[in-house]
Amino acid sequence: MFIYDTSKHSYKLLECQGGGEEVEEVWGIKYKEMNMLIYDSSKHSYKCQGGGEEEVEEEWGIKYKESLISPMNICRAGEEFSEDLMMDDLPVTLKVGEEKEIGKQGLKKKLLKEGEGWDTPDNGDEVEVHYTGTLLNGTQFDSSHDRGNPFKFTLGQGQVIKGWDQGIKTMKEGENALFTIPADLAYGASGSPPTIPPNATLQFDVQLLSWASVKDICKDGGIFKKIVKKGESWENPKDLDEVLVNYEVQHEDGTAVAKADGVVFTVEDGYFCPAFSKALKMMKKGEKVVLTVKPHYGFGENGKQASANEGGVPPNITLQITLELVSWKTVSKITDDKKVVKKILKEGEGYERPNEGAVVQVKLIGKLLDGTVFIKKGHDETELFEFKSDAEQVIDGLDRAIVTMKKGEVALLTVAPEYAFGSQELAVVPPNSTVNYEIELVSFVKDKESWDMNTQEKIDAAGRKKEEGNTHFKAGNYLKALERYEKAAKFIEYDSSFSEEEKKQSKALKVSCNLNNAACKLKLKDYKQAEKLCTKVLEIDSQNVKALYRRAQAYMNAADLDLAELDIKKALESDPDNSYLYW
Repeated sequence: MFIYDTSKHSYKLLECQGGGEEVEEVWGIKYKEMNMLIYDSSKHSYKCQGGGEEEVEEEWGIKYKESLISPMNICRAGEEFSEDLMMDDLPVTLKVGEEKEIGKQGLKKKLLKEGEGWDTPDNGDEVEVHYTGTLLNGTQFDSSHDRGNPFKFTLGQGQVIKGWDQGIKTMKEGENALFTIPADLAYGASGSPPTIPPNATLQFDVQLLSWASVKDICKDGGIFKKIVKKGESWENPKDLDEVLVNYEVQHEDGTAVAKADGVVFTVEDGYFCPAFSKALKMMKKGEKVVLTVKPHYGFGENGKQASANEGGVPPNITLQITLELVSWKTVSKITDDKKVVKKILKEGEGYERPNEGAVVQVKLIGKLLDGTVFIKKGHDETELFEFKSDAEQVIDGLDRAIVTMKKGEVALLTVAPEYAFGSQELAVVPPNSTVNYEIELVSFVKDKESWDMNTQEKIDAAGRKKEEGNTHFKAGNYLKALERYEKAAKFIEYDSSFSEEEKKQSKALKVSCNLNNAACKLKLKDYKQAEKLCTKVLEIDSQNVKALYRRAQAYMNAADLDLAELDIKKALESDPDNSYLYW
């Protein structure tokens, strides 16, 4: 795929389609913080992406890793993309006075005046143009200027000749272009008597004044969205985000139903009717739209009773909703079980975040759900609170959240007891309490990244993580233990540059970490993963008795008794005196 880096105004080509790691390798920046435009050659359109796989799937309906957008022999990874490398299926770019063919049916475009921005209208959009049409000999046959009114139509719906539908899709707002349209894309062999003769090639001087984007956002005709005020940036709110909106709801005949400003809710929870959530996930900050909402995204066959503040909605009524997304606060789940949730109150700077082992300084206020403050640091001229991430110096929820923050970011964390103080009975915090933290990341100093370490440093770091895992395992904290074992294994995952002695150390650590991780998985009843980890060990050491025994345990718990028996027999052959194997 070609990716346009909006901060550098240049194209790059990624050699593969694997996501974040490649972007970091090519550009040295984190994938999920990138502002980027991706050109989809199958649809001849750009999409704005900033959040990774979910957005590609949501916007395009295709799996990110399957979205091989353009042939890979254009240029090498990291090369600048130039106009010399353009293919037929990439958008036509012109300088003022330059003419090029659009597509392969003879349509030509000459740029007379550049437009604004980069966006262009698409099929279904309502466009407004001024134009003058002439024959090749200069004879004028039509002009909106002469009538004194711009011409409006819906693009791609056959309301105009094919040459217009194809050509105007390439124009930017304010652009002026001269289109030369062959007869096959105009009025063909019949012409348009008396002004246009048969088989006539036509020329149109067109100025794109504006357009209103109209989209079938659910692809089922249920909600049509018409943009009446464009938004800012490229981001859209997600399910967990907290939005601030203004809205007005009417029947199609203009009968008022409801109106309100400054309404706050989460996208996932929704508001008023299902159409709100559907539309908001495709809106930008500051965007204002008019939605045409069919009954199944409104109030369906039951309708809605009138109330003191709102009008009623009869059954099976189509609604017109004017919706403005004023702003939103980004809310993200720090843990997959949603028991640690972060709401950003103030965006941070840049794209860098603390890594594991970073020393961070924060302002911090910890509260119970009833508002009782149990900790306050860094406020009222008190010293900033300093701790080292991933070193268990603070509660687990805070440890996990801090590495997702940017310098200057202010966030509200909601932490369930499992990631806070658990069942401990503290002076101010009762057992099993959910707690809130308002936290500002003032500064941080990152720990050395693995790619900056020499080989011995990687081995040492892996050893430390393994020992931390052992401590957690002995304490019965199997989830924390397996996290440490996995981190340890990552330090030494690639050992091709290691010396022979270092490879021996690395091999021993890999075997130990994977075996211990398998033991954690068995305790947690994740037998499939336990089996996979033991198999990894056996690929390194085919006679490893512990790996054979633990894999046999995994097979037995998964009811694969024949495979379990084979592993036990193999283990006995390797070490017949090992009492560990006699049940």
